Amino acid sequence: MKYLWLYIIAVIASFGGLLSGYDTGVISGALLFINESWNLSDTLQGILVSSVLIGAVVGAATNGVLADIFGRKKIIMTTAVIFILGSVMCAFAPNIIVLILSRAFVGLAVGIVNFVVPLYISEISPKHLRGTLVSLYQWAITSGILFSYFINVAFSKSYYNWRWMLFAGVIPGLILFIGMLFMKDTPRWLISKNRIDEAKDVFLKIEPDTDLDKEINDVKKTLSSLENNKLSFKKWMIMPFVVGIGMMFTQICTGINTIIYYAPTIFKSAGFDSNITAIYATAGIGIVNFLMTIVAVYFTDRLGRKPLLYFGLTGIMLSLFALSASFVFADILADSAKWVSVTCLVTYIICFAMSLGPVAFILVSEVFPLSIRGFSMSICVLSNFAFNFFVVASFPILLNRIGGAWTFSIFGFISILCIIFVYFCVPETKGISLEQIEENWKNGIKPREF
Repeated sequence: MKYLWLYIIAVIASFGGLLSGYDTGVISGALLFINESWNLSDTLQGILVSSVLIGAVVGAATNGVLADIFGRKKIIMTTAVIFILGSVMCAFAPNIIVLILSRAFVGLAVGIVNFVVPLYISEISPKHLRGTLVSLYQWAITSGILFSYFINVAFSKSYYNWRWMLFAGVIPGLILFIGMLFMKDTPRWLISKNRIDEAKDVFLKIEPDTDLDKEINDVKKTLSSLENNKLSFKKWMIMPFVVGIGMMFTQICTGINTIIYYAPTIFKSAGFDSNITAIYATAGIGIVNFLMTIVAVYFTDRLGRKPLLYFGLTGIMLSLFALSASFVFADILADSAKWVSVTCLVTYIICFAMSLGPVAFILVSEVFPLSIRGFSMSICVLSNFAFNFFVVASFPILLNRIGGAWTFSIFGFISILCIIFVYFCVPETKGISLEQIEENWKNGIKPREF
């Protein structure tokens, strides 16, 4: 198989996404049992859930430049170590304070991995496979979320159940660390460090028929244009940042993590009467999320980024307004209301998994110039977790004070604004090399004309 080694590299690196998804999803089920162990207040529950996001903000803010200095591979391996140690610390936490601090420590790795793995995969991928391979990262995230839900189900009836749930993150952490020991860094980063022979070896492994001289000269040309002022701001860089941060806003502020973090809680409030029933229902959401991401992996390089975004955002908007209506007509719907809510949530997940989930990270990995790509992506991921923290922290407050109807309507109206943003500001990058994308920005080409 021509691209076998390339797919092996992408799959191993994507275990970083699996870990990120696992630590995102596992708390939804574990929280029910942690609360039974320590009888947490609403405030402590909120702090525990959001603590991983606090760590993620720090991780995203401090490690973009390090990825440019030390390379993508070493940073990925470092995140694997943090995931392993953090999982052990969470499992053996003697009290809630230590557990919160341990979750924040794991968050450091979540913040790092969410920019460095898409960056790594993007830079090792040929242009005609880049969307598909970066989509693997989002698929890995959904795999991690699904894995966490299955782990929650498996340990829901055991003694010390939540400790086993949190400890299980050690397994994918070890796989990621050991796998990356045998990987090389990206050819674009190696060229930036003048390690040309190593870059040639990697190019030949990932794309055997490539024109080595052309590939290396294209990367050198891109690097030389900003060599003397690596981090200086240029006017043409405004739009890449608008696209990158805008896509992070679109991905998060349409409400996805209110479902990922609070699904069992939502199901219980909708009428499911036990922890275990709510966890099983949440596992169903995870299966849908996992399966529908495969659709995005298949179509990203066939249909393009923007058609998937239009389809997904429209479906998300309609699902949110339908969910809002289910709260308005809850008395009329009676016992059927919970099933209407489940249907709306499943539809929402289908549309998100096919579009915003993978496509947002694909675009962020593509739109920035090579010489500051690590730094720029870290800024975008930092904004992702900042938006995430705001949405996750405000959701229970909104739900309690203005009700489900208005809360989900707000997300619905945000979805409309995001569709307009995609139409005017987001370029179609399907089939365009990273170097050509950068040239388009420099030449002032409008996003809709890429």
